[in-house]
Amino acid sequence: MDRVNASTPSASSADDPARAAFAALRTPEGEQLLAELRDHDPADELATATRLRRTHPAELVSAALGQARLRQRAVAKFGAEDAYRMYFTPNGVEQATRTSVAAHRAARFAGLGVRSVADLCCGIGGDAIALASAGISVLAVDRDPLTAEVARANAQALGLGELIEVRCADVTEIDTAPYDAVFVDPARRGGRGRIFDPEAYSPPLSWATAAALKAPRAALKIAPGIPHEAIGPEAEAEWISDGGDVKEAVLWYGEGFAPGAFRATLLPSGATLSAPAPLPAPPVGPVGRYLYEPDGAVIRAHLVADLVERCGGRLVDETIAYITSDEPYSSPYVTGYEITDELPFSMKRLKALLRERRIGVLTVKKRGSAVEPEELRRRMKLSGPGSATVFLTRVAGAPTMLIGHPLG
Repeated sequence: MDRVNASTPSASSADDPARAAFAALRTPEGEQLLAELRDHDPADELATATRLRRTHPAELVSAALGQARLRQRAVAKFGAEDAYRMYFTPNGVEQATRTSVAAHRAARFAGLGVRSVADLCCGIGGDAIALASAGISVLAVDRDPLTAEVARANAQALGLGELIEVRCADVTEIDTAPYDAVFVDPARRGGRGRIFDPEAYSPPLSWATAAALKAPRAALKIAPGIPHEAIGPEAEAEWISDGGDVKEAVLWYGEGFAPGAFRATLLPSGATLSAPAPLPAPPVGPVGRYLYEPDGAVIRAHLVADLVERCGGRLVDETIAYITSDEPYSSPYVTGYEITDELPFSMKRLKALLRERRIGVLTVKKRGSAVEPEELRRRMKLSGPGSATVFLTRVAGAPTMLIGHPLG
């Protein structure tokens, strides 16, 4: 178990420059600097640092500038109102769950009557904050002392200190029996970048699964690219997209969930599609008048066949997740297009067609093609008032171009 929570605690903040710098940021002088740097332009950082060092210690200025950069990055996940009150570490910003996704997960727990959660590997506290915001009391655990201090500061900064207890400890030593549910967010990045092997997570997926199965209810946050064969039959697997981008997958265990089921959830709408088991391979056929692009969460959850059945359509190729039909179909799980042209792949023919129709704005989508969209646009030399969408894909195994426009 030496991979679990790979970092080790240091004796005190005085022995750790990073913790000492963080402590300085929470003094009145540090808070004043952070307020002053809220809207600073990173391009002017050198001049800003030179100016601030005339009246503040150099170490504090460096720490404040670093924290200001992290807060600006965190706005995309936490929103400006919270991000500029919170504190971050570089890994914390990278690995934290965005608020919309964390809130969805917290709502599922709260809807089942969960009142207390042990949040193992809590990081800078993003999920603990969402759980507490849903009225759930949280034990937030992380072995890294600086990360635990940041999580505690964030709970206090957002007025949730009464609901969140932060503990610096090894998650394998935590007794989760007193809690209604367990949430585990294993570290999926190491010294060499992203980790793809679930058993190389920290803690490994096998340990996290064992911890989940001991609890009345549990959720494990995992990478959306996890192989389906790595998911045990005890879990309900949910893939979540936000604004069309797949953000994560969650394995749910215990009462109120559906073991063996796959689910795709789309945020911010909250639309959710589920199936108890994958359907047989869908039919394949010629391109009809309409083409549908499934949301990425639907594709990751292997629920494309479910949509094909719902719309009475077919795939354009057995290996490509594009659905086609002869009648229009409306669903939150797909983006629909009306197809006007189907051509064998040819840069020359595409360029001629776009020039003839005076297309100046071209959206390029691809699936099953090696052509880079930006390179294609550059070679087209677009000009004119019109717009179009081109799909670079395969139809019955042949490289094909489909031209059309979005429905609605």
